[in-house]
Amino acid sequence: MHRIFQERPEILTPVFGVLGIALPEKAAVYAITSDVTETRPIARHIDTALRICPSDGEDFLLAVESQERRDDRKEASWPYYVAYLQSKYKLPVLLLVLCRDRATAKWAAGPFDCGTRGWTVQRTWPLVVGPDNLPMITDARTAARNPALAAFSALTHANNRDCDAILDALDQALTGMAADASDYIYQFLDVTLGETPAGDKWRSIMGFVNYFPGRGHLMERAYLEGQAEGKAAGEAALILRLLEKRGILVSEDTRERITSCADLHTLTTWFDRALTVTASEDLFGVEADGVDGADASAAGSQDATF
Repeated sequence: MHRIFQERPEILTPVFGVLGIALPEKAAVYAITSDVTETRPIARHIDTALRICPSDGEDFLLAVESQERRDDRKEASWPYYVAYLQSKYKLPVLLLVLCRDRATAKWAAGPFDCGTRGWTVQRTWPLVVGPDNLPMITDARTAARNPALAAFSALTHANNRDCDAILDALDQALTGMAADASDYIYQFLDVTLGETPAGDKWRSIMGFVNYFPGRGHLMERAYLEGQAEGKAAGEAALILRLLEKRGILVSEDTRERITSCADLHTLTTWFDRALTVTASEDLFGVEADGVDGADASAAGSQDATF
């Protein structure tokens, strides 16, 4: 979830708005190193670290963490991130935690105290964005005005049964946009929603539709190549399965040759032979000049005619 703040920093202002923190629309945002490893290394990495330069005031740093579940170790590492960044860059630091689970969001809000004997030496209050304070964007016009925020809304509410409405609105918004603007959002959600019901819904939305069949455009070629590769892999698996059922041993070289073949005609020939051969190597027949078995004799007679 944190990655979108690097790629689409325009969502910072509305996200800060739901947190009650003012941030002008005009602000320069730079990704800074998220490596906070010590000299004698204990590897520590902030999910995303940004330097924000608002037009109305001083620069500050924003550490962004995505948190899927409660992790008590973060109660110590988050204050460390803040202290490290403040020490290194000599700038104020805010910590933003992104959650899509209400219980996790409640825990992540802290505060997390460092102190003893009635004295608090450090207190960390993360800013938290989660299902309870980020609105569901279910209107296509709203999604079109800020598709990155709509994508972030879909991620935040991915566990909500009403997430489909967000995805439908976002798809409508992206359909009317240029490909270079929409492709990132389509792929970003495909990756980040993962194997969830919301992810399945999004992949069904992304199903390939060819508006210019037979014209050979890039998407059509990629789609057809993928289809052919899938069919070839399935045919190769059937050949190996058939040989296995017939009790015929298959060497590694033979297996490699079958699975690496992408020509459906050749695979069909090998499948037919797999019904009767007594050794897996017999699938390939007698080769001459790269022509397989029966085709070789046909080619020979044709050469004689000419």
